[in-house]
Amino acid sequence: QVQLVESGGGLVQPGGSLRLSCAASGFPFSSAVMSWVRQAPGKGLERVSDISGGGGITYYEDSVKGRFTISRDNAKNTVYLRVNSLKPEDTAVYYCAKVLGAVRGPLDAWGQGTLVTVSS
Repeated sequence: QVQLVESGGGLVQPGGSLRLSCAASGFPFSSAVMSWVRQAPGKGLERVSDISGGGGITYYEDSVKGRFTISRDNAKNTVYLRVNSLKPEDTAVYYCAKVLGAVRGPLDAWGQGTLVTVSS
């Protein structure tokens, strides 16, 4: 079955950086669009970024453009999210998700999440 396991979250000061990772298994990873979504405390899910199977097509939500970078290593079945210039409003649980179809398509599986806390 589909398994997505996130890691890399933690406590970071404003302006800091982290690299989130998501190890995937149970499906043909290299042909799957992958996504990162987040949920801030008391708020709904927000789609942060998508990447196509080959990595050539990406999507970023406006508030993270220029600060976050999505990438993938199909040999390792892993998708990454590099998060730079972090702000307190980036505090959230970040989930890796498998996308059904094309970039920005519906999500059909996700992991347990990794918590990113931005605070001084």
